Amino acid sequence: MSFLISHVSASNINEIHSKDNIISLIIIILIFVCFCYFIIIIPQNKRIKEHSDLINSISIGDEILTKGGIIGEVIKILNDNYVLILTNDNKIFMKKHFIISVFPKGTIKNILL
Repeated sequence: MSFLISHVSASNINEIHSKDNIISLIIIILIFVCFCYFIIIIPQNKRIKEHSDLINSISIGDEILTKGGIIGEVIKILNDNYVLILTNDNKIFMKKHFIISVFPKGTIKNILL
C-alpha cells in the first residue's frame, strides 16, 4: 500500500510545482502593478491637477515665472490658452501651459531693487 501512495505523490509533484510557479508569477505582477499605480501614477495625476488649477487661476496683474525662467506680469489673457506678459519693456505672447509659478504681488519690484 505504501508504494502506491509514493507513486501518486511523485506524479503530482510536477503539477504542484507548475501551479506554484504560476501563482508566484501572478503575485509578482500584481505587486508591480500596485507599485506603479501608487508610486508613479497617483503622484503624477496630482501634479497635473495642481498645474491645471494654477493655470486656470491666472488673472490679469499676476506676476509669473515660466519654464524658460522668464519673470513677468500678465497684462492680457487671450483665448484661454495664451497670455500676454510684460517683462521690463517687452511684451511676450506665451501659452499658459508654460507657466510654472505665480508670485505674490510686488515680487518683480523687489527683485529689481
